[in-house]
Amino acid sequence: MKQFVTQVCIHTRGKGLYPITGDIARWVACQRLSTGLLTVFVQHTSASLVVQENADPDVVRDLDDFFERLAPEDGARYRHTIEGPDDMPAHIRAALTNTQLSVPLIAGRLALGTWQGIYLFEHRGVPHTRTVALHLIGE
Repeated sequence: MKQFVTQVCIHTRGKGLYPITGDIARWVACQRLSTGLLTVFVQHTSASLVVQENADPDVVRDLDDFFERLAPEDGARYRHTIEGPDDMPAHIRAALTNTQLSVPLIAGRLALGTWQGIYLFEHRGVPHTRTVALHLIGE
């Protein structure tokens, strides 16, 4: 059994879903494993990870809009406002989604479905550099 780890920096332009499947798949391919398990972990409390449809851009737009309605930026609703009006809603959105994903590796490729992609979900309004840790184990 072999293990590989790395960190990937994702530069965001503010709120939204950022596709990261390509970066992850290229790194996985370089490790030359045929079978295994990839763990993807975002090292932040105001961003998250999702597996979502990668064919129709309206899906990610609708998700973004839904979370805007679910956890709106409204300073009167929250106690934690010291980091700005978008910070507490960002924490709520991250709590409702995932900070960690597991993806099987089969025949040297990520076992994502035909229309699935991995996205970093940025919940803050301003640009950030987000760190995503990758851990691959297999043979």
